[in-house]
Amino acid sequence: MSHSPLQHIPLVILGTGYTGRRLYHQAVDAGWNAFTTSRMPDVHLSDISPDHRIHFDLTRPETWLSIPSPAHLIWCFPATPLSLVQAFFAARPMDSGRILVMGSTSAYGTNCGVVTEQTPVNMDILRVQGEEYLRTQLGAVVIRLAGLYGPGRHVLNWMRKGRIRNTPKWVNLLHVDDAAGICLRALERAQNGTTYLASDGTPRTWSEIFSIASQKWSIPIPPPTPPREMGKQVSIHKLLIDLNYTLRFPDLYHALDDIERHSSS
Repeated sequence: MSHSPLQHIPLVILGTGYTGRRLYHQAVDAGWNAFTTSRMPDVHLSDISPDHRIHFDLTRPETWLSIPSPAHLIWCFPATPLSLVQAFFAARPMDSGRILVMGSTSAYGTNCGVVTEQTPVNMDILRVQGEEYLRTQLGAVVIRLAGLYGPGRHVLNWMRKGRIRNTPKWVNLLHVDDAAGICLRALERAQNGTTYLASDGTPRTWSEIFSIASQKWSIPIPPPTPPREMGKQVSIHKLLIDLNYTLRFPDLYHALDDIERHSSS
């Protein structure tokens, strides 16, 4: 196992939910001294060693001192309200460590066509204001993630439960394990203040996914629904080139088949 020179200080995952938990386990496997945080760590992080879970609540400044310094921070929840985000970092020493923020491709709105890192974000969105403050003022790396799926977030179950409409709207998806892997790679390699879009690199329409799911897993296809918007097509060219990241799950249907087999076993 090769270790990153950044690993001489801890890595703290602020807001350890679905993706943060995967990130924690990948970080530990890679040799990081990683810590998780939650507003209720004993309840939500009971599967993680007590020595590696921290009580942190952005709205309760008395918990901020629980975050070690120096430490690299991966911010996994919306960076709002901006005033508290600013106050939290103002209370930390300068040059405490790297900052990476998990954002969303929803920052670009809909009906955008092809989206790259050069596409303007919607600054009316509060979480985008927080992300851009951290990026431009504190040098944070921002990863804008596509729709996440994986064990516990199974696309086929969304279809079975009627949560997805049969529309020609574009959708961009990313396996949670790749989301975690991309964030770790970016923490190690990305330049301060950069943004990366992250998906599996293949935009699809829900109509296409329904068609394949019907053939492979006998998922019923609902009647077509006219889309309210056409969605967007996320490009990950910059991520693949700059970070030299190899996707673990580049094929959505192979990944869904793997989830399906494990969920039925």
